[in-house]
Amino acid sequence: MVSSMRFWSTACQVIKDDDDGYVATDLGECLFNAENGLDPYCERPATTWLMHWILASTPERTSTWYYIFNHVVQQVFDRDGVTVALTAMALEQGQRVSSATLKRDVDCCLRSYVPRAGGTSPEEMSEPLLGELGLIQQNAKGAFEFRRGAKRSLPDGIFAYALLDYWQRLEHSGSVMAFDRVAHDYGSPGRVFKLDENAVADRLMALEGLSKNQIQWTEQAGIRQVTRSGMALKDIEKAKLNLLRAAYGKA
Repeated sequence: MVSSMRFWSTACQVIKDDDDGYVATDLGECLFNAENGLDPYCERPATTWLMHWILASTPERTSTWYYIFNHVVQQVFDRDGVTVALTAMALEQGQRVSSATLKRDVDCCLRSYVPRAGGTSPEEMSEPLLGELGLIQQNAKGAFEFRRGAKRSLPDGIFAYALLDYWQRLEHSGSVMAFDRVAHDYGSPGRVFKLDENAVADRLMALEGLSKNQIQWTEQAGIRQVTRSGMALKDIEKAKLNLLRAAYGKA
């Protein structure tokens, strides 16, 4: 249990390995500090959306999450198909992974969003942490479906945090980004949050006021893009935390 808590806390960037053991990250302190944290008891939807973003937007620690939300393009999919695809991808990269291990990992990911149908134990019947996001549902045939479109419970501040986090990872990205990248690129907010193009555009248009004009949306002659104004790469981390606070109603 301790090993599991340590792994998921690290994967969610709440703690990090230090010379003297594990310590809270700036994000962990900002969210869960008992005295002045934004959500010390992990009760707010904003926290759940943020944890989903961290798990699904990068493949380093949670490659199954990343694969399902970025590389599975079908609306309807099944667990075995994802397991086979992940196995093939691992072999292409020269990695030897047990298919049974991958199957358990895929099941763990899916059950984080969808409770097990017909479960008898309290653990199986309870609503999983990420289930409230409504990103995946299980149909009557036992297959899984993505639920795309606008996400009402997703705060603009979390979307803005994700946008800058994605922008920060891109090499030679500059201060202007095309709309298509935000909506469709691997690891982008549009793909990870399963937003359609209209929902992404609506979110981007709302960010100008939220970011105090640091993030601006333009659409001219059919060219849609977002601009990062007055914010160098070294300033992004501070801007991300400010936007995170805005998602919780903190100035």
